[in-house]
Amino acid sequence: MLFLLLLISCSPHGGDASAISCYDDRGEPTDWFYMYKLPKRHGAQSGLNYFFLGRGGADWTPGRAGIDHPAGALGGTLGQLYSRRNTEVAYILYNDQPPPSPPWHFPYQRGGGHTKGVVLLDETQGFWLIHSTPHFPASPRTAGKFGYPDSGVPYGQNFLCVTFPPKSFQSIGQQLQINQPAVYDCRVPASLAAALPALAAACYRNGTWRPPANRSVTLTSQGGTPFLGFAKGNAFDRDLYSSWVAPALGSDLLVQFWIHSGGILPPYCGPGPQVLDVTRVSPDATPAFNSSKDHSKWAVSPEAGNANGGGGGGWICVGDINRNQAEEKRGGGTLCQRDAAVWKAYRGAVLAYRPC
Repeated sequence: MLFLLLLISCSPHGGDASAISCYDDRGEPTDWFYMYKLPKRHGAQSGLNYFFLGRGGADWTPGRAGIDHPAGALGGTLGQLYSRRNTEVAYILYNDQPPPSPPWHFPYQRGGGHTKGVVLLDETQGFWLIHSTPHFPASPRTAGKFGYPDSGVPYGQNFLCVTFPPKSFQSIGQQLQINQPAVYDCRVPASLAAALPALAAACYRNGTWRPPANRSVTLTSQGGTPFLGFAKGNAFDRDLYSSWVAPALGSDLLVQFWIHSGGILPPYCGPGPQVLDVTRVSPDATPAFNSSKDHSKWAVSPEAGNANGGGGGGWICVGDINRNQAEEKRGGGTLCQRDAAVWKAYRGAVLAYRPC
């Protein structure tokens, strides 16, 4: 038995295939992945096509079937939310544009953070999925299986999934409390709430911790990959990228975000690192599309970092916030990683941006 426990703890995915984890397009557990769903186009692209890049990958690879397929990476990952609904698991579903018929089992915070995501875990491990899709995913109280909404089809969308050990979800819970997310369904069993009080507080909006206006924290995946998380609340009242993330990373940033809103911020040209707005995108040399067709929220350094990890470049961040005046006053954040293959994939997707 001791040997089995040691084997599980040393697994690159933190356990066997039955453990809660992000899943790749082959149906295998993975430490982390990125997905880029392409916008709907006349002709070949249905609005369900996507590219996938997981740990150990060298570049984007075409997705398996459509993003709505239950055997793809997203379906395999979120399928666990429905297959384990009668077991001792914790989950939090939050979206500033919730599904049409959420269960409303507790007060829903309208006008809270501009955030979308899923947390799912048990006592051994779990995942945090950050995404940009409206009305997604359906609650396991109201749906019996994974599905992808029509509202997520017309525009480009992004997904970042990371598998974490249980202890990381205390910090993730604190980040969520700062973000003030619009939680539309959640459950944290008493057995997990005792070990992860911040996660329970994010679910049930209780607890005595007074969140700061903003906080950054290093979160290490189950497989040992460091991610740098940034979370801001409405009290921060500034642009996430130019006022905080770019200076903290020591890097200029090219930011893709939803431009169909009022008060869009112009490029930030200094002092300090510049923050420039992406205008045209082409992941993996696909037919290019304008930012007006992309609902994603991500940022990439214009330049690569040094081979030894030094220098200010080489960052990729996927998160929640758009660069507009209204969202300076709303909670949200981003999760950043320094990985050469991921940086290359996202940097290569940028065809044009608004210069200073």
